[in-house]
Amino acid sequence: MDRTDVRVLLWDIDGTVLRSARATTFTEYTRPVLEAVFGTAGRIDEVPLTGMTALQYIAESLSCEDITREAIFERINEIASRYFCEIERAALNGAEFRVLPGVRDDLEAVSEHPRYHCAVLTGNFETTARYKLNLVDLSDYFDLPGAFGDHSFDRRDLPQLAAQRIRSHLAMELEPSQFVVIGDTPDDIACARHFGACSIAVATGHSYTIDNLRACAPDAVLPDLSSTEQFMHTLAKL
Repeated sequence: MDRTDVRVLLWDIDGTVLRSARATTFTEYTRPVLEAVFGTAGRIDEVPLTGMTALQYIAESLSCEDITREAIFERINEIASRYFCEIERAALNGAEFRVLPGVRDDLEAVSEHPRYHCAVLTGNFETTARYKLNLVDLSDYFDLPGAFGDHSFDRRDLPQLAAQRIRSHLAMELEPSQFVVIGDTPDDIACARHFGACSIAVATGHSYTIDNLRACAPDAVLPDLSSTEQFMHTLAKL
């Protein structure tokens, strides 16, 4: 296959690949992380969650406590370790993560097509992202290194970070237009546009309708990923 035919699909997790039964699950397992590491969760209940990286969410929550981004980043390994413990505890206590309709079939279809490769691009810390994917038995579909919410405070940085890792992994120079961000929020669309990637928006998250997403002008918008035929047809045009 010619290099220019390759497409790398950068998948968001929450609201795109899977969804928690409760919209508040992330806040619920983040609160004890911040209380353990910093002694406070700050204004965590006031910060809108959707679309942020976990680092940005933490920084916004703790801004009222004069805890700087530098101070947060200095303790990132401790935060990551705590996150793993807390999401594991949440799952054991009944927190549910469900694969969204059609996603497994879509991932299977692209895994069988030589044009496509998959990586994760998510606001989750890598520890929690991998835990969730393992929990629902989807990890094997993501064959490339991606970018995670502990890599930057700004989601717009993530596609470039993922692309650098993927180009190195494949030993292949790929243009931004050969990457496709698949996500459920305006922030997913914005980070794709910032990098120069294509975007497919799906209205499967807790917060945004198909009209909300269409207003942000993604390259394509789908109500959901339940039709593999429709998804593959959409990809073929990008």
